Amino acid sequence: MKKFLVTAFLFTVAAFAFAQGAPAAAPKSLFEGQFLAHVALAIAAAGCGLGQGKAVVAACEGIARNPQAAGNIRTTMIIGLALIEALVIYVLVAAFAIK
Repeated sequence: MKKFLVTAFLFTVAAFAFAQGAPAAAPKSLFEGQFLAHVALAIAAAGCGLGQGKAVVAACEGIARNPQAAGNIRTTMIIGLALIEALVIYVLVAAFAIK
């Protein structure tokens, strides 16, 4: 997980570094506009998938250990999954704003 985050951070820094150096008359770089929006959305979706997977695994383990609390655990898990998914929707809205 740490390697993934470091790689994503370095890729983002490199994308910004290349995007700032392009002259005004040159054709658009790959690291401007739509491409960068798609990369940001891909990183957010990957992080969302990892977060949701960990949340579901923890909820299943909690229900397995204490079946009487299944309703409370399920409700909390669903609220958490909705909040995690909201982060990807915010990135999607930002990607549409860039276009």
